[in-house]
This record gives sequence, C-alpha cells and structure tokens, in this order.
Amino acid sequence: MRSIEPARYHRNLQIAAFLLVAIVFTGAAVRLTGSGLGCDDWPVCAQGEVVPEFTYHASIEYGNRLFSGFVSLGIAFAVLGAYQRRPRRNDLVLLAWGLVGGVIFQIVWGKYVVTSDLHPFFVAVHFLVSMIMLWNVGVLLVRSRSGAGAAQPRIPQVLWHWRGIATLGAAVIVTGTFVTGAGPHSGDTGVERIDAPLQTIARVHSLVVWAFLAALVAMAWRLSRIPASAEMQRTLYPLLGVAILQGAIGYTQYFTGVPALLVFLHIVGATALWCVLVWTYLSSFDRPIEPLL
Repeated sequence: MRSIEPARYHRNLQIAAFLLVAIVFTGAAVRLTGSGLGCDDWPVCAQGEVVPEFTYHASIEYGNRLFSGFVSLGIAFAVLGAYQRRPRRNDLVLLAWGLVGGVIFQIVWGKYVVTSDLHPFFVAVHFLVSMIMLWNVGVLLVRSRSGAGAAQPRIPQVLWHWRGIATLGAAVIVTGTFVTGAGPHSGDTGVERIDAPLQTIARVHSLVVWAFLAALVAMAWRLSRIPASAEMQRTLYPLLGVAILQGAIGYTQYFTGVPALLVFLHIVGATALWCVLVWTYLSSFDRPIEPLL
C-alpha cells in the first residue's frame, strides 16, 4: 500500500470536514425550500424511479442525496489515508472508522426521515448525528497534527469549567432542534410538528443559550486572573464572538416571524458555533508534538 506523509493526510481530513459542513447546509436548503418530500421514497426517489422528474422540489432533494455521495467519498479517503499514513496510528484509524459509522447511520436513518413524513424527531436526530460527525472529524484533525501520547489540560484548574461549557454548548444545539421541530419550516406542507407552543420551547432554548454565554464570560474572567493563560484566552474570543452573533440572529428571526433566510443563517451559525466550540475545547489540551513532513 502506498504511504502518505502526515501533512497529506491532514489535508485529506480538511476536505472531509468541509464536505461534512456543506452537507448540513444543503440539508437545510432542502427543508427551507419545502423540498423534504421532493423524493418521497427510499432508497429510490419516487415510485421506483432512482432519478426523479426534475421538478423544483425533487431536484433540490435529489441534489442533496447526490451530494451525500461526495461526503461518503471524502470519508472513504479519510479511512484509506489513516491506513496509508506513516507512521500509522491506531487512534486515527479508529476515529476514521467512526466517520464511516456515521455515514452508514445517516444513510439508513434517511429512510425513516422520509417514511415518517419528516417527523421532527427523525429530522432532529439526522442533524444531531451530523454534529457528532463534525466533532469526530475535529478530533481527527487535531490528533493528526500531534503525537500519539495522552493529552494533558493546559490549565488543570479550569478543566471542569471547560467541560461544563462543552456540555452547555451541546445543550444549545439539542434544544435548538426542538425549536426547529416546533417552528413553521417543516420541509413540506402538512408535516407533523412538535405538540408544544413554539414560544415556550424558544424560551427554554434561549435560557440555555444565556447559560452558555454566562459560562463563557466566567471562563474569560477566570483566565484573565491566571498567569500564562494568554494563548487560551485568544482561543476563547472567537467562540464568544460566534455565540453572541448567533444569539443576535436567533432573536432577530424570532421577532421577525421566522423568515427562511434568517433560519438558514441560524443553521449556519449553529454549525459554526459547534465547530468553533470543538476546536476551542480541544485547544485547551497540550498534546505531544509530531512534526508534519
């Protein structure tokens, strides 16, 4: 098997990460254009036809399905590269196979999204698994640039604070899916929504967001009082900035009647928030150095 250097493998992972982010956005476009049942069968598109009649909604839904093929290809290269990389690392191989597991799950779960007529639970799980896969590829990217030894927290006294921030960040993403599930953008007409007032769910989500922001501000304050924490402070500021911007978009969309464009921007913001959170959390650890060749 032809070997590749660590730098080449890292670039392969960057491509896979880009594709995993892009598929979230194409999936959002399917929902926000009302094209969720443009292909109302699985694994074919409709009535036994693999390729649909190219109507507006069918074309958008089918295009998203086609793009998932590029995602699968990118992840296949990530797995193959994990075996070709020299030196080969078992931790990278296992993490790469985790991406494969995610893709298989998403493909199979897509059946239930369609056959349930876009039930909010199935749609939410589809999105949340994408977030797990982004975490997975983020860990791969960080580990592929470091040695195989165990990571150590840079500032041990704030380790549990970081873990609390990560937990609240995950809660922000999860509660956001409930808001979407109760909102007007279901992906198609007549789709079942969460049987709870949108206003109530949105308030719960906003409380979690405010708790997340408070935890970030408290972390910034703590780090300002700890010597030799300047680098960690710099990694925190982008996360704080994205969180504030995302909150502003969220409130704006809520008070303007939840227009589709702002919902799309909010999904972009949620994905960016999650990616930056993963990067920031992982940056709070020191890892053995393995130079990229």
